[in-house]
Amino acid sequence: MNGLYDELVRYSREDYYPFHMPGHKRNIDMLSMVNPYAIDITEIDGFDNLHNAQGIIKQLSGRISKLYGAEYSYPLLGGSTAGILSGISAAVGRGAGVIAARNCHRSVYNALAIRELKPYFIYPGKICGTDIDSGILPEQIEEGFRLNPEIKLVILTSPTYEGITSDIRSIAGIVHRNGALLMVDEAHGAHLGFHKGFPESAVRCGADLVVQSLHKTLPALTQTGVLHLNRKELNTRLENYLSIYQSSSPSYLLMSGIDICIRLLEEHTGELFDRYYRMLMDFYDATGGLKHLKLLGGDKAGIPGVFRKDPSKLVILSDKAGITGSQVYDELLNSFRIVMEMKSFDYVLGITSICDTGEGFLRLLDALKVMDEKACGCKTLHSTPQVKTQVTPQGTPQSAVQGTLKYTVQGSLRGEAQGIPREGLAVTGYRPVQALPMHEAMARKSTPLGLEDSQGKVSAGFICIYPPGSPVIVPGEIIEGPVIEHITAAMNAGLEITGLCGDNKDMLDIVF
Repeated sequence: MNGLYDELVRYSREDYYPFHMPGHKRNIDMLSMVNPYAIDITEIDGFDNLHNAQGIIKQLSGRISKLYGAEYSYPLLGGSTAGILSGISAAVGRGAGVIAARNCHRSVYNALAIRELKPYFIYPGKICGTDIDSGILPEQIEEGFRLNPEIKLVILTSPTYEGITSDIRSIAGIVHRNGALLMVDEAHGAHLGFHKGFPESAVRCGADLVVQSLHKTLPALTQTGVLHLNRKELNTRLENYLSIYQSSSPSYLLMSGIDICIRLLEEHTGELFDRYYRMLMDFYDATGGLKHLKLLGGDKAGIPGVFRKDPSKLVILSDKAGITGSQVYDELLNSFRIVMEMKSFDYVLGITSICDTGEGFLRLLDALKVMDEKACGCKTLHSTPQVKTQVTPQGTPQSAVQGTLKYTVQGSLRGEAQGIPREGLAVTGYRPVQALPMHEAMARKSTPLGLEDSQGKVSAGFICIYPPGSPVIVPGEIIEGPVIEHITAAMNAGLEITGLCGDNKDMLDIVF
């Protein structure tokens, strides 16, 4: 029986094309390394110490900060997760009030629970006709501070998994006027700021802490990232927490991968990103003639709730083709040997990078043309609940599920005229009720219950549709009908759900 190594070697010899992370795309024509065993060492003389950097690793940090324009930059070997846990822990004391976008990654919620923070969640809207989150609006941040003046930290995800960015510069101004700090999860934006065709990085837009996963969109090894800091007074605290959340035996292989990535950008940014951007624009132009499958625009203005769209993320919408995102994903995989990053209810996502090839883009284009010709073009019924959002006299959104038709939320919240709801809508179209603080719910005894039996109970764990890993429900929240509907729909659609329990992974962990 083959082990993991054997299977990896076998797979590397196949002709599958990766429109997924890591960003090096296994492009051995652009990148190479000696036998990894030859350079796998520990902290010996001459090679510095990640947690007490004084020499070559400190120099690497300085090169990263210069490249990105940060005051300080710290290599991460535990992915963005380590940076998020460290950054949040360093930014505020235990029990502080924070504003957090509801579509933040699971690691943000873990930090909230570990530090017993008091979150005020802000909910993104949906881009018209899709299940894709819009950006967080500056007005929502203003409202958050008005309702919660004790807030000390704001945590946002920009760009999102699908490449949707928020107006970080404006939001940073609001946050700082209110005496708070801004942390941006830019895990999917390590490539931003190197070409005018892409959005600016939050590092240069006023954010105080910015986390990036180098491995997602740049040629770096999986699990590598960087945490940028623009607040000198947090330096010592941040270094302390980085030593807590990262291994005391950091991998020199991973650090050398970061070094190779940074050197490539230092020496060849212009030519690499010019070529890359031209390939992307040619691809968007070439797919403009598709009749049924559609791409969410590159950097097109006028999408409500979107400050700017990162064109590197290929969001292929399947709704008008009469097929699901899972069907598109499977067809690309099985018929064309193209592996996409993720599938959702009515779209698939492809991640691109400077390591993609013209042959790869052409292969995807040809596949989409074939699939587009086969598509019937009829609309299908979706399996997630249609939610009409009602507003009480006090302005608190409530949900009323009506059938199981489509995702688009119809309501009377501010912003409806522009096609997106501006507040109060989670992924399933309603705002969950928090019955217990997250950390308390996670510490309680729990028991598994079937989906239907769990209605009205308090969740003991996180339920996430993965990727991207944003929670549908978090510990301490009451499980209501829309949550059960959404989980069921995701299961029926063949999406990966983390957090379910039981032998068949069809039960929820409930506070006992």
